[in-house]
Formats: sequence, structure tokens, C-alpha cells
Amino acid sequence: MKKLYSYSPLTGGTLIKRYKRFLADVRLEGGRKVTAFCPNSGSMMGLKDPGTPVLLSASDNPERKTRWTLEAVKPGRVWVGVNTHLTNTLAARAIGMGLLDGSPLTGFRVARAEVTHGDSRLDFLLSRKKTRDKEKCYLEVKSVTLKIDGKAMFPDAVTTRGAKHMRELEGIAGKGTRAAVLFLVQRADCSCFAPAAHIDPAYAKSLRDALNAGAHVVIALLRVRRDGVYFERLLPFCG
Repeated sequence: MKKLYSYSPLTGGTLIKRYKRFLADVRLEGGRKVTAFCPNSGSMMGLKDPGTPVLLSASDNPERKTRWTLEAVKPGRVWVGVNTHLTNTLAARAIGMGLLDGSPLTGFRVARAEVTHGDSRLDFLLSRKKTRDKEKCYLEVKSVTLKIDGKAMFPDAVTTRGAKHMRELEGIAGKGTRAAVLFLVQRADCSCFAPAAHIDPAYAKSLRDALNAGAHVVIALLRVRRDGVYFERLLPFCG
């Protein structure tokens, strides 16, 4: 395993409830109740039951409304990373360290982040040297926290924005430029990845359409520990 990200010392606790999408009440290990920022816009299906163990980071920024940030939860035997604000950092480091070599992103490195294409903003523009010129690849990155029957699945809620990104990748690939979507599975208890068509059939269709147009899918399995996030291996697509 290769370490992608180091946490500052984290504080443990148990979840009381998640509410208003971006807030969570937590009982710290010492018994004190705090409110934490929850940096995840998804439904967090299967991750928000009261009593679930959680890990929080602390900030000393006096301008923040709450000192605490929800980083990970443990609904079973492994920690699940839920801070989607880290997603692009993890992706960029995995690409820069060459950990995705062996996939359709072999040899690519980040050229630019947050790239506008058409009426969408995609996460990265990648490039790699060829014999006479440079090849580019537009990349969208998604954080995956849902597991059903051993499969990592995305999305955990309807995402019209996600479907829009897939349509953009479909158009790019259809014109002969390389395009890809990277799913970062932030839990180490999954054996493969599939789109959650039962949750968002429109997104699943948009992903299939993008792949049929020539876009690529790459799935990276990450292991979340109390000290940081590690790259474990590439996963197969089983959708």
C-alpha cells in the first residue's frame, strides 16, 4: 500500500445523527457532544446510523462555525472516508505517484485542475508524452462510499450533475479525445464496482453511454486508517 494522505491527529466518537446534509452531532470519546461539519453532499446511505463510530479532525480557525470536521465512519469492519473535499487531492496524488499505471491512465500526469469544457467543469486535464506530441485526457473523479453485496456502487443519491459530467465525457470521447472517469472507492471491503442503477438509472445510463462512446473507467480501492488514506489496488468494473 502507498500512503496518499496523512491526517492530523483525529478524535474518535460515535454518531448521534446527521442532518441538514452538512451537519452531524457526535458524542466524543470523553462524553462531550459536539456538532461537526459533514463535507459530503450524498445521502451517506449505510453510513449514518446512530452509534456508528466516527473520526473527526479539529480546526483552530476562529472563523469556522464549528471546529470539527467528519472525516471517516466505521459501519462495519473498515473505516469509510466521507470527506469529499479530499477527493481531488487523493486522485492527483495517486496519478502523480504512478499508482494508476496499468489502467487506461498509464503514463498520464496532471496538467491542470478544474478544466472547463463545454458547459461543464471537469476535475482534471491530464497529459502524457508521446513520440512526437502530447496526448491529453479529460478526467472526472467521483468519491464512492456505498457498498451493496460486496460491490462498491455510485451514486448513493440521484445526481443530475454527475450525469451531466458523463454526457460531457461522452461528447469528448466521441470526437476522438481521450476521456475517463475515476471512481475512488473510499472503503477497503469491496471486490468490484458497478453503477447504482436502482438508485439513479439516468446516471447509470449516462455512464454506459460514455463508455460506449469510448470513454474509460478506472476504479481505485483506498484503505482509510486513523493515520491517513492509502492506495490499495485497482478494482474491476462489474457493472
